[in-house]
Amino acid sequence: MKKLIFLIFNIIMLSIGNCGGPLISRLYFIHGGQRIWIPSVLQTVGCPIILIPLAIAYFQRRKIQGPEAKIVFITRQEFIASAGVGIIVGLDGYLNSWGPAKLPVSTSTLINATQLAFTALFAVLIVKQKLTAYSTNSVVLLIAGAATLALRANGDRPAGESAKDYMLGFVMTFVGAVLYGLMLPLIELIYMKAKQAVTYTTVLEIQMVLGISATVFCTIGMIINKDFQAIPREASQYAIGESKYYMVLVWCAIIWQFALLGLVGVIFYSSSLLSGIIAAFLLPVTEVLAVILFHEKFQAEKGVAIFLALWGFVSYFYGEYEQGKKEKKMKKSESQISKQLDMGQTAVQVV
Repeated sequence: MKKLIFLIFNIIMLSIGNCGGPLISRLYFIHGGQRIWIPSVLQTVGCPIILIPLAIAYFQRRKIQGPEAKIVFITRQEFIASAGVGIIVGLDGYLNSWGPAKLPVSTSTLINATQLAFTALFAVLIVKQKLTAYSTNSVVLLIAGAATLALRANGDRPAGESAKDYMLGFVMTFVGAVLYGLMLPLIELIYMKAKQAVTYTTVLEIQMVLGISATVFCTIGMIINKDFQAIPREASQYAIGESKYYMVLVWCAIIWQFALLGLVGVIFYSSSLLSGIIAAFLLPVTEVLAVILFHEKFQAEKGVAIFLALWGFVSYFYGEYEQGKKEKKMKKSESQISKQLDMGQTAVQVV
C-alpha cells in the first residue's frame, strides 16, 4: 500500500512537469525568447531543490542512528553511470527545446509521444522488458499517430517561420523522443545493477547526479553560444516585461524539476515503460491546454493523432489488466497444486 501511495505521488509530479514544462517553455519563446540552450539548462538546473528532502532524510536517520548515520548512499559505480546518463538527459533537453522554439506545443507534444515506441524497444533490449500483444499494439498506434502529423507537417507552421526552421524543429524533437526512450531504460538499468538495496533516498541522489551532469553539459553549450551575455538583452526586450521574463525562467526550472523527480520515482516504483505510457496518456491534456492558452490550431490530423494515442494507452492498460488476471489465476492454480501435494504427503506419512 505504501509503495502504491509513493507511486501515485510520483505520477502526480510527473504529470505536473510533463504538462507544464512544454507550455512554459513555449511561453518563453512566443514572447521573444530566442536562445535554445537557455530553456535546455532550465530543465535540470533546479536539481539543488532535491537537497531539501535529502537533508530531511539525513537528519531523520541521524536521530535514529546517531553520528554513524550515512550521509550519502550512492556508490562510485552508480555515480559514474548516473553522470553518463545525465549527459544524455542534457542532450535530450537541448533537442526537446527545439520543439517549443519552432513548433506549436500541440505538435511538439504529439511528436514526443513517439518516445513510447523507443522506450518499449530499448526496455526490451536493455532491461529485458517483456512485451505483450497489447503493449506492441500500443506502440504501433502511437507511431501511427506521429506519422499522421508528418503527412501535413506545414499545416500548423507559425506565421513568419520558414519551412526549413519548422522541419528542423520537427526532426530535432523526433530525435529527442528517441533519446528520451533510451534514457528511461538506462535509468532503470542503474537501479537493477546497483550493488546495494536501492531506496528512495538513493533514487534522489541519482537524480541529483543526473541533474548536475545535464546542467554542466547545457551550461557549456550556453558558454559556447554566449547565451549568458544575451540574457539581460532578452529580458529588456521581452514582450511582457523584464520581471516576467525572469519569472518565466524561474518557473520553467521548477516545473521541469517536477517532471524529472516524478520520472525517476515512477521508474523506481514501477518501470520505465510505465513512465513512457503515462507521458503518452498526458498528451491530450497538454494538447487542450495549448489550444486554450496559446490559441493554437487544432487540425483533423491532431485529432486523429490524439485518438490513436488514447487507443494505444487503453490497449496497454487493458493488456496489463489481462496479464494481471492470468498471473493471479496461475498463482491460484499453483497454490491449489501445492496444497494437494502437501495433503498427499501427509496422507502417506499417516499410512
